[in-house]
Amino acid sequence: MSKYHGKVGYVETIEEPEGSGIWIDQIVERNYYGDILMNISRWNASGEVNDNLTYSNQISIVADPYAYQHFSSIKYIWLHGARWKVSSITENRPRLIITLGGMYTDGEED
Repeated sequence: MSKYHGKVGYVETIEEPEGSGIWIDQIVERNYYGDILMNISRWNASGEVNDNLTYSNQISIVADPYAYQHFSSIKYIWLHGARWKVSSITENRPRLIITLGGMYTDGEED
């Protein structure tokens, strides 16, 4: 079992500026430690020039109170230098088991 240390990305909706009635999505990244339980990757034929890489990895992170309160807002995890979409989350205190899917894209470049 490999160890994991990386960022987990949460998307929170906030009002900006306060009282304006305009709501935007804000990304909050937090660092976590844990284990990589499964490490599976595959290429999916997409009909495009290049096939899409999909991870079916499971990562178990040691969760803090913030993670438990906001786990429904987790959108991606940094792994191998890229952001990967979260496809499911299982609560197994004191950990969260996170299953990954395809690459996360939000239309912005880092």
